[in-house]
Amino acid sequence: MTEDVSLLWVYLSEEPLTWLTVTVIAYALADRLAASVGRHPLANPVVVSALLVIGLLQATGTPFPTYFEGAQFVHFMLGPATVALAVPLVQNRALVRRSAKPIAAALLAGSVTAVVCALTVGWALGLPADVLASLAPKSVTTPIAMGIADALGGIPALTAVLVILTGIIGAVAVTPLMNLLGMKDMRARGFAAGVAAHGIGTARAFQVDPIAGAFAGIGMALNGALTALLVPLAFLVLSAL
Repeated sequence: MTEDVSLLWVYLSEEPLTWLTVTVIAYALADRLAASVGRHPLANPVVVSALLVIGLLQATGTPFPTYFEGAQFVHFMLGPATVALAVPLVQNRALVRRSAKPIAAALLAGSVTAVVCALTVGWALGLPADVLASLAPKSVTTPIAMGIADALGGIPALTAVLVILTGIIGAVAVTPLMNLLGMKDMRARGFAAGVAAHGIGTARAFQVDPIAGAFAGIGMALNGALTALLVPLAFLVLSAL
């Protein structure tokens, strides 16, 4: 019986759709767990599902390229999912228009702080230029961050890891931090999550409140565009130093 199960798994593990199915099931289970504990920040579905998939890959000895061959459709959907965030933006355009000045100020402060802090700390620690280029766009969504890193001679794979870590930390910390600060305006809470923690933070914001999610999507999109301009300028300054 055990041998039959092993043979079945060997067959299934070679099928591309197997790993896509595993990814979807892992997220569904993680989302159900999060719902059962009242969407507690520590039960973030992205974190839990990633741990489930990693555990399965380790247990079965499956290399990442084999997994990615089947799950790459999820990676492909990052782009369309990012573009789809324009829908809540349009739905709340009147509210967004009234908040244009605070949005602009918060965007500039958040984008500049994220880039400058990352590069300053990395430069002070003596990190090489390619690692700095990989680190600088860590607070923007993965497709944009990887493109920025690649254009500056960075390591896109390292950037992807840093982006995901940033998003996970941000998604876990954003609600407790906002509560601690006494910030109740969902526009501000959502926008901060989107700027600091890109897509994962935006997903968390939508779980908390629709308005927070809409403003998180705005923050993520605008931060991606502004960071694409700021990072090359920051590198020119570093080169001059």
